[in-house]
Amino acid sequence: MGEERQVVLLTGASGSMGFESFKLLWEHRNMYDIVLLLRPSRKNKRKFRRYEKLSDISPIQGKGTVQGKGLKIVWGDGLNREDIIEACQGIDWCLHTMALISPAADRDPEMARRVNIEATSTLVEAIEAENPDHIRMIYIGSVAMYGDRMPPVQVGRVGDPLLPSVYDHYSLSKIGGELALMESRIRHKASIRQTFIMIPDLFSLKDPIMFHQPINSFMENITARDAGRLLFNCLKVPGSSDFWGGYYNASGGMQCRTTYLEFLQKVYQMLGLDYRKVMKREWFALKNFHMMFYEDGAVLNNYLHHWEGGQSLDDHLQAVWKKLPWYLKVTAWYNKYIPPYRIWIQWITCGQLKKLARHPEGTLGWIRQKDTGRIDAFYGSMDAYSSIPGWGEEMPSLDHNLSFKRLDHGYDENKEKLIIDDLQTAARFRGGSLISKDWEGDMGTSLIWKCCRDHTFSMTPQSVLKGGHWCVECISPPWEYGEVAAKSEFARQVFYQVC
Repeated sequence: MGEERQVVLLTGASGSMGFESFKLLWEHRNMYDIVLLLRPSRKNKRKFRRYEKLSDISPIQGKGTVQGKGLKIVWGDGLNREDIIEACQGIDWCLHTMALISPAADRDPEMARRVNIEATSTLVEAIEAENPDHIRMIYIGSVAMYGDRMPPVQVGRVGDPLLPSVYDHYSLSKIGGELALMESRIRHKASIRQTFIMIPDLFSLKDPIMFHQPINSFMENITARDAGRLLFNCLKVPGSSDFWGGYYNASGGMQCRTTYLEFLQKVYQMLGLDYRKVMKREWFALKNFHMMFYEDGAVLNNYLHHWEGGQSLDDHLQAVWKKLPWYLKVTAWYNKYIPPYRIWIQWITCGQLKKLARHPEGTLGWIRQKDTGRIDAFYGSMDAYSSIPGWGEEMPSLDHNLSFKRLDHGYDENKEKLIIDDLQTAARFRGGSLISKDWEGDMGTSLIWKCCRDHTFSMTPQSVLKGGHWCVECISPPWEYGEVAAKSEFARQVFYQVC
């Protein structure tokens, strides 16, 4: 590969965000050589066969490394150290989107830990061994890391507490992956916490998890195209920029703001259906999910400019319609203009969705199984579930301008230069203390802290104050947030608002 060209390693290139980024890299292969780390699945082999052919690469069966004309593919496993080391050789950039996401991550917490934490840690170690002062790495995290953010804390920003929703193993694993990078020796690094990516094939997402989300959760989404563009634009950030070392919330901005119920209403309206006829309100949880509006979404846009020419929620819905198979488009037309047909389709659809809700992983499945842990986590109690009214009765506010409580981060955020007293104040706000006695003001220096439950841990002030990180043990199963919130004013701001 040419020495004057930048070599970019992209992990997770077969995913929605990753593939959109890959397509942009491919369009700019006069500027970048591309390295991919991909599982040798039949689906991935088919998806990238065209690009292999255009690069004069002869396809291989199974694992192995192939390359030609500026494209290198390591057909391997992100859990295999040798494959990661091979992928990191000679690179200038690492764009890390690879992850096991929900709901698969919550069904297999151990695999989520291995993929999202261990593989990321191995990747970081490989880059540290290769050249930590030269190679720049972008980590794609998740806004799920913030946990439950129902009104009045439905608007957030980086630095807010990270309190994963109970049973959300995905969120916990993404926190671990983020820390693996941000606490590393890699000089140029940044973590981008991605919001819900709206993909055109929306109905491929049908899963019991759709009922885990409350109808009045606030969402600031992004389209797959703009998510990919956002990641690609990271390659344009100079090494001297203050972008590096930062944590960021990624979204599509104001034009992608909605609430979950509004989103559902628009999708089913597109199909000619009344959402009230195909779903019951009590199928939806009352809390313990994530998603919110982002007070600081523009911060990332100021660096990456992904809102310029960005797609809106309406653009996404048009893409969904375009992606629909012809028979669903015909069905939608019949639904809109032939009432008896619509009633029949609504009855069928209601049965299909009820089956999802009654799945063992669905909300009605928990009710049938008397899973008190999940009932309490997602509804508050069985009484709270039983008290949910029908559609149109005592509906929660969906006003996008609903007032909200801005969370305190426990120190003077306007102060240009922090001193050790500021760190001690922040630690006390979190119910703990700073054990380290000396600090020279470097936000990237690891210090020793103690949490409200007497766990000691090492972490940089940058991660604590700017990232919202704190004791990982306290946010892990069995998720004893009540005990934490009783002692931590930082956590209390969220926990007692939504519990």
